[in-house]
Amino acid sequence: MASKTITDSSGGAGARTPRRSLRRQGWVTGVLMVLPYTIFFLLFSMIPILYGFGVSFYDWSLLGEKSFIGLANYRNLLQDEEFRANLMNTVMFTLISVPLISGFGLLLAVMVNGIRKGQAFLRISFFMPYVLSVSVISSIWVIFLQPYTGLLNRILRGIGVISSEIFWLSDSTLAWASIIMATLWWTIGFVFVLFLAGLQDIPESFYEAAGLEGANRWQTFRYITFPSLSRVIVLVIVLQTIGSFKIFGQSKLITGGGPAGATKTVVFSIYENGFQTFQMGYASAIAFVLMLVILIISLLQTTLLRRFGE
Repeated sequence: MASKTITDSSGGAGARTPRRSLRRQGWVTGVLMVLPYTIFFLLFSMIPILYGFGVSFYDWSLLGEKSFIGLANYRNLLQDEEFRANLMNTVMFTLISVPLISGFGLLLAVMVNGIRKGQAFLRISFFMPYVLSVSVISSIWVIFLQPYTGLLNRILRGIGVISSEIFWLSDSTLAWASIIMATLWWTIGFVFVLFLAGLQDIPESFYEAAGLEGANRWQTFRYITFPSLSRVIVLVIVLQTIGSFKIFGQSKLITGGGPAGATKTVVFSIYENGFQTFQMGYASAIAFVLMLVILIISLLQTTLLRRFGE
């Protein structure tokens, strides 16, 4: 009996050894696979972020010596009227552009999803502007919005909407309308593709059951399509909100921040303070305030997605 016990015990240990070896080998393989990205992330993302956070506590003009000033940059930020104005511009742009882009993207997706012939062509056509850079998009819209020679004014005159020229980039309200129109045309393709993918994941049996119950198109959309797209809707809204808070290219390249600074944004403040006046500490403080806002939005996304998933 004793020898049998010893044999069983050694056999169990022998069985456990290969299992541990396989587990260790899998762990090593996993570490080696994520190691390149981890090194890249640390070198080019995390270390610069931490360094920038440290710089926000200094008064540093880039070419001179750094002087530690603690939280003075953040206190000055709260008292900076120009920063508050730029922040309000960013919030205003976000509140207007996000519903427009999300709503039109959903409308296009619903319309295209009901088309069988030519759907691939429409998908490519709507998504194509999104692959262009912001500089190309901005150049197109600057030409498009020009008075006298611009295509938009010509179209409006041709259909009798206007009788005199509209100077789109010279009025603060019209300048923001121009930026929103350009952003809508540029990014709606991305939102459209996300919604179209979500629509095509809804089982056809849901619509068949609704048809048998006598539901009309609006009832079908309200009680089947919209609830089924809830996770996609949250994702789109959060992504668009984050992207809207980071707006810079359209404001810089279409209006130059004008007229009279009316279209400057938070990222515009970072650009001006960091790369024009070389106040690196103050620019870093603005960047971390923006990062905090985006972090809060990201946490909100996680909470809402988890709630919709329950």
